[in-house]
Amino acid sequence: MNFNFTNIGKYLLHVLLPRTCLHCLKDLPWESARALCPGCEGALEGLPELHCARCGLPLKYGGATCYDCHGRKSEAANLDLARSAFVFNAELRSLIHAFKYSQMESLAVPLSEALSAAFDRFPELKDYKFVLAVPLHPAKKKERGFNQSELLAQKLAAAKHLFLLENAASRALNTKPQVSLSKEERALNMRGAFRVTRPELIKGRNILLIDDVATTLSTLEELAGELKKNGAKGVAALTLAREP
Repeated sequence: MNFNFTNIGKYLLHVLLPRTCLHCLKDLPWESARALCPGCEGALEGLPELHCARCGLPLKYGGATCYDCHGRKSEAANLDLARSAFVFNAELRSLIHAFKYSQMESLAVPLSEALSAAFDRFPELKDYKFVLAVPLHPAKKKERGFNQSELLAQKLAAAKHLFLLENAASRALNTKPQVSLSKEERALNMRGAFRVTRPELIKGRNILLIDDVATTLSTLEELAGELKKNGAKGVAALTLAREP
């Protein structure tokens, strides 16, 4: 009789340390490698077909752009366009929070796969061959242990044969969390937050910024502006989630 010692080990580990869905906390089957139960995984919402052509905001009633982008002069925006894999909902929030704040670095694999699928879904991103993770301030990186955007960018670049720009930009200011701030306060909070450290990697290139969540785009706009000041040809963004 042949024994599958790997499966036996997984079963025994599950008995000692049962795995649960990261959102609803229901028990997961011992053989499952998923982070969410089927119900919660099925609740994840991809970015709808009706979204703003520039900023990627989901649109309820159609049209080409959202209210903020409608009629906006192209030179007024640092970021050329933004796209996301999912709409930010409760199930996705649980995944991202576990990834960022509970040291679950293994989640970088399924989350980067979702980013790869989104990259393939949106052909308008294909001209952006150089990938740059949104930098984390050294103090926050030390506290968290890693930069979640860096892990996602590394895996996306490897999967899609893109060029990863490492140490090309840094976080100059340890800004306060954006969560409780208004749109205007977020933009002010991010002013001067980034610095290009290796302009030779930026000049003349179309750069794709990678981050976990886009809300008002203040962070991405500020970083895109700094990149363009240093000669970037174009800057787009791809995030895991877009908050409506």
